Amino acid sequence: MVSITELLADQAINAYLFRMVGDEGIELLKRFPEGEERSDEELAELTEINLNTVRHTLYTLYEKRLAEYRRLKNSETGWLTYLWHLRMDRLHSVIEEEIRDALEHLDARLAYEEKNDFYICKDCGIIYTFADAAEWNFECPNCEEMLEHFDNELIATALRKRVDQIKESIGSA
Repeated sequence: MVSITELLADQAINAYLFRMVGDEGIELLKRFPEGEERSDEELAELTEINLNTVRHTLYTLYEKRLAEYRRLKNSETGWLTYLWHLRMDRLHSVIEEEIRDALEHLDARLAYEEKNDFYICKDCGIIYTFADAAEWNFECPNCEEMLEHFDNELIATALRKRVDQIKESIGSA
């Protein structure tokens, strides 16, 4: 199993986690006792990171399936204690899933750009599909100026290039 330190040494993974949990979240990951489970209060005390930040980080990681908890109930008080542990072994599959979701969205946007003809109002800067433009007799519904054809080839080319890059990076080109 790869340690947190080794994962964070990878710039791409570090950047991904930083966007997810921020500086203090990264600090929590660095200081989280390897292979152990701890309560959020213990982690806050151990790492000297604000309890709310610790909780926010843990819940964020939980949403991505990168942290799990076990619930214990105190039989005397009825209080629940959550013992957290990290599941960073899932990190690569989580990232791959997000990349595939992004690819799906980009593919859909590319298909939309390729299947439609567009018109723009030069005054408002709003772009309309051919169907919408025809419905308004090629006049802008906002300012009544004539709509002009909009060449979206630059957008389609950029999307195609990005889709190809992602497919190549995940090995499905």
